[in-house]
Amino acid sequence: MPVQVDGEMYCTNSEVSEELGVSRQTLWRWREKGLIPTGMRYRTRQVLFKRNEVEAIRQFANHLEPIELGGGGTKQMGLFRRGSQQEES
Repeated sequence: MPVQVDGEMYCTNSEVSEELGVSRQTLWRWREKGLIPTGMRYRTRQVLFKRNEVEAIRQFANHLEPIELGGGGTKQMGLFRRGSQQEES
């Protein structure tokens, strides 16, 4: 249940993790790495987020990025091909 402080609504860490389908630990790691807003500490040491912060977290949690095929992925596939060639020998 959202918390109201000084007329502004805040969501708890648990509410955000449930809403976005990620664990609280994942949110903590993202906060530690500076990838998402850190939120505010409430008197019970509870972490609270403003609605605009929740939206920023949602955008980060649901971002898509292209897969780079030129680097490590190609080399890794080569390892699989070599392994199957050795088994055929």
